[in-house]
Amino acid sequence: MARYRRIMMKLSGGAMAGDGASIFDQASIEHIVDQILSATELGSEVVIMVGGGNIFRGNVAQTWNIERAEADNMGMLGTVINGVMLRAAINARVDTDVRVMSAIQINSIAEPYIRLRASRHLDKKSIVILVGGIGQPYVTTDYPAVQRALELRCDAILAAKHGVDGIYTADPKREPDAKRYASLTYDDVITQDLRVMDQSAMLLARDHSLPIHLFNFDQRGRVASILKGEDVGTMVSRDSVLTLADDTNR
Repeated sequence: MARYRRIMMKLSGGAMAGDGASIFDQASIEHIVDQILSATELGSEVVIMVGGGNIFRGNVAQTWNIERAEADNMGMLGTVINGVMLRAAINARVDTDVRVMSAIQINSIAEPYIRLRASRHLDKKSIVILVGGIGQPYVTTDYPAVQRALELRCDAILAAKHGVDGIYTADPKREPDAKRYASLTYDDVITQDLRVMDQSAMLLARDHSLPIHLFNFDQRGRVASILKGEDVGTMVSRDSVLTLADDTNR
């Protein structure tokens, strides 16, 4: 039996692009599908919050002097494209019902997000992909991931990271001697200013005691390992004890 009955998987748009220059990378998307299906095979109900960074990034808006609200609207549209692509990729592999639900009105492509309807889909073992964030600018996908996870009574958030297996004492790409935390509390993250998620999202998770697992999504089998109760990546929760991981887990 899986560690969690219902999970929120938070994916960046960059995960769909891989390391290439294209918007979509087939191998990367197949890897994402593998991770999602590994969770459903273990019996977990899966909600996915997908970003849009592979299609439109904020730094482009700054270069072009595009207003932030306009840029965020474009980013939300990018998440819709990613959600539809992910649904297509999953359905190409399995017959599982996959629902794309949007916080912005785009009814010919995705269902409107309605909390009780989304919950009912999950009860029926459908995979639910959430797009459009919460439909408002000035918000990254971190905060909507936590908000929707709470609304849908998810037991935990699995926050996929690219190339970094959790939270470190320093940037491991710049400081080779940086140590990975196996676990720590929300307050540890906030007081040490560990910029792993938006602080507003971390505060919301803290206020409602929602566990967050941050892990290297590039490594195969990580989602299944977490759901089997293995200590991979970094776990942030109210009851965690600040603990450094063994170097062999890096």
